[in-house]
Amino acid sequence: MPIYVQHEVLGRIPDVFNAEAIWQAPGLALFSRRPLLRDLLERSPREHKGRAATRCFSHVTLILPQEEVDDDYHLTRGARARDLAQTLTALHQKDFGDLLGADQVRYDVVGAEAVEPGQIEVKFGHAVYLPAADEKILYNVSVSRDSAVWHPVCPIYPNQRLALIGGDDGEASFAAAGWPFGADGAVLIINDGPDSPPAVQMRPKDAFDCRYDPRGGHYTIKSKHGGDARLLLKIGRVGTAADAGGAEQFQSIPALAAGATQAGTMLGASLGTSIGASSGASINTAINAAFPASTGANAKRATIGGAPAAPPLAPNAAMVMPAPHAAKAGAGPAVWHSRSGGPAPFDQTAVPASHRPLNQPGESDATYAPLAQQRVSLVALALPRLSRYHDTGARALELPFNQALTLGGAGAPAISFVVDAADQLHACTAAGRQRIAAPASFTPVDGRAIALLAPAPAMAERYCALLSLPQPVCAAVASGARFNFGRGSAMLAALRVLDSPRFLQREDGNGDPAGASADRIGLSRNAFSFEASAQGFKIGRLAATQALYHLDEQLGFVATIGEASADAPYLLPPGHHLVAGHYVLRFDA
Repeated sequence: MPIYVQHEVLGRIPDVFNAEAIWQAPGLALFSRRPLLRDLLERSPREHKGRAATRCFSHVTLILPQEEVDDDYHLTRGARARDLAQTLTALHQKDFGDLLGADQVRYDVVGAEAVEPGQIEVKFGHAVYLPAADEKILYNVSVSRDSAVWHPVCPIYPNQRLALIGGDDGEASFAAAGWPFGADGAVLIINDGPDSPPAVQMRPKDAFDCRYDPRGGHYTIKSKHGGDARLLLKIGRVGTAADAGGAEQFQSIPALAAGATQAGTMLGASLGTSIGASSGASINTAINAAFPASTGANAKRATIGGAPAAPPLAPNAAMVMPAPHAAKAGAGPAVWHSRSGGPAPFDQTAVPASHRPLNQPGESDATYAPLAQQRVSLVALALPRLSRYHDTGARALELPFNQALTLGGAGAPAISFVVDAADQLHACTAAGRQRIAAPASFTPVDGRAIALLAPAPAMAERYCALLSLPQPVCAAVASGARFNFGRGSAMLAALRVLDSPRFLQREDGNGDPAGASADRIGLSRNAFSFEASAQGFKIGRLAATQALYHLDEQLGFVATIGEASADAPYLLPPGHHLVAGHYVLRFDA
């Protein structure tokens, strides 16, 4: 069994800054009853042939009592700690020079409250690495229990081969906050350099299930011995291989973050397949479409410890530009023409009958006509920039999802998304509150994801992000009749899920049941009209101040809908989306 981390405690050290007292006992080591640092390095070589050592470890961390380290910093600005590291480095090179090869000897001196006075803890091994003075970080590793609040664990450097992450800091390179698997389990990260994604392997291998989630860009780790405990592990690349620390980029490894267009593809896929689309496309098909399999050398990467090597980055798709659709008096309907010319690959928002809302009082029976084939689905929420509505007193919009990932459902929230008055996005869970940015994906419960998509530049003035609904809400509509959508319309009222004051926090009342509905921000009383036809849906603008946006099947931006009326409507192709107020509505024929 290799020594990933050798952790020992040296006791009865009168002066913890005395390098000779730490390195070797005076006199013959044969008669020493307590081994010191030199003895430990000699008994645990890095490589050996038979009983003869051929290489020794060269990176050593010394953990001193915190009070001693603080006093040294206060009195000498850390001079004694630096002298200790330099002296031990010289002794190490002198006694083990023939076993070092090209390795550099490095020592680090730190303090810890748990170390008793007169004791020193030493750590060395295959998974103990100390960076060079000018070496920059290549990866950052973080963990989470709910995919919303992430805790940093450790950096990984270009020349660092191994990192061992566990719950006990003494038995691993680094301790992970909230480690749920006890002292026996650990995560081993293997770094093959900046040109290859790191591999993740569990120790012991047969005790854990480790799988990569391409939607969330992280690994999901579970114990095979039962229980609901899980840990999410994310490895983010910092900058580029040429300048690992020069930028504040944080990209998921091995699936590097693509642009907003690719994120829209992922969101559309998750919306379409998580509910069971009528076209029969599975979630695996959608994921394979968003992350195509690698070819060549990348396709030969092996699966290590149950965690498959994640797919490479797919090239960003080109953004679809708005098509001409100016409507004039006497002109025909404005029609958007698809550049691809092909049919939609799969239906993305089909909802089983069990998820359809019940009839609401005052709604027309034609809304849920059993023979109607057309339907309108609420698939996502457009999160507004509250700074635009400062005069209304709105200071936060909070959207809680319960364990079933139902918006505003019964039970304690599994995750909540908050937009504050400064237009900042936050994810809140039982573990805490953390600022987030789009695009991103969250898996507060196993097997289901909530995607956060960045808005198109043309929509960024009004919206912070688009938030997918794990359970889209659908309603059937009759063809041949024109209906209105807005705050004052009973038509499709079941789709206006934010028509409640409990989601909006105001300066004059925090979620007061008698307060203003969140729909009063961004949605007119009569926003637009629509009529189902054989060619698609005919959209007419009813309020001059209502912003309307056309998105394609994958929630990619198409156009801002300008002038449109019942006489000269804007034709929305089947399967495309319309954004009005908070609501992203999908119109299916």
